[in-house]
Amino acid sequence: MAQDTRFRVRYRLLADDARDAEQRAKGIALEQTVEIPGDIVPAGYIAEEILGQVEEITAVGGKAYEVVVSYSPDSAGSEVIQLINVIFGNSSIQQNIRVIGFDPGPVIRERFAGARFGIAGLRARTGRTRGGLISPVIKPQGSTVKQLADIARRCALGGADIVKDDHGLANQAFAPFEERVRAVSDAVGEANAQTGGSSLYFVNVTGYSGSPVEEAFRAKEAGAGGVLLMPGLMGFGVVQALARDPAFDLPIMTHPSFTGAFVLTPETGLSHALMYGVLQRLAGSDISVFPNVGGRFGFSAEECRSIAEACRADDGIGRAMMPSPGGGMSVERAGDMVAMYGEDVVFLLGGSLLRAGDAMADAVRAMRDAVDSAGDTAGG
Repeated sequence: MAQDTRFRVRYRLLADDARDAEQRAKGIALEQTVEIPGDIVPAGYIAEEILGQVEEITAVGGKAYEVVVSYSPDSAGSEVIQLINVIFGNSSIQQNIRVIGFDPGPVIRERFAGARFGIAGLRARTGRTRGGLISPVIKPQGSTVKQLADIARRCALGGADIVKDDHGLANQAFAPFEERVRAVSDAVGEANAQTGGSSLYFVNVTGYSGSPVEEAFRAKEAGAGGVLLMPGLMGFGVVQALARDPAFDLPIMTHPSFTGAFVLTPETGLSHALMYGVLQRLAGSDISVFPNVGGRFGFSAEECRSIAEACRADDGIGRAMMPSPGGGMSVERAGDMVAMYGEDVVFLLGGSLLRAGDAMADAVRAMRDAVDSAGDTAGG
């Protein structure tokens, strides 16, 4: 396979000096592919094609170096799990290595279609041709099915584009999966019939039955308009399986639960853009949820912008997807959030919405008006 078909990963690592950096880079190339000592790598195809190739080593200050290693698409196949395994499998267990860039190359770009819907498809499904999408979260955990369905109904009556399960709603006794999905789907459907709207209910699928793919299909049969998945807990392969299946044909939202350890330490893990932008697009997510700046999780404005850019980059895998910042969204902050993220974004509404109580529908309308007004101002 010609060299220009390879995909490339940029790592930042710490090393004592240039020679140590070179040895560490060669170690990554071996670890991520053949996983044997360099002196016993078989000659021919394995050594020339499968073995990772160190292409760049650049000192970036102090003991930090950036290295680029290229890999053969043959080593990844067409499975997102194996592709991520090559990008950062065993090396993720080593200290002071962080993935900061990924160039898929032509073959990987062809093999991985990415999102089935993307931004344009989500707008078509929701009927929202312009402006940010509004997505209230039904919660809290411990609520009954009736209470959750009532919250969802009020949100849909208020014009929510997406009404999503909280990621803490699984198959607990207080709101079992099958019962909750039917009741909330019916509530959102009745509200849509009353308003003429197109609110979509996204069901949290956890795989409690042993088959998250089958659960997602059962949610679809019960009337769901999309699913929420947690790839940090269940794996990116589930996202890919549903995104690739034409019979499923529902948009997918991915949640960041259990992924914080990958991004929070600057010397290890992956960059925020890689985790919440690039990998989600690779797997086939249509909407990537991440903690918003100013909230309780400590993501910076720069990190949040990098995620949004990776979600929507023209040169990313497949269709551009929608970033979905969660936390800290309010009518008062709408202008700042629209200025920061633009129009192609899903704004999550959680605790602030529940404070509205019986006036929840009005609160959703107020948020819609605030987002639209901020968009008009920015556009004008």
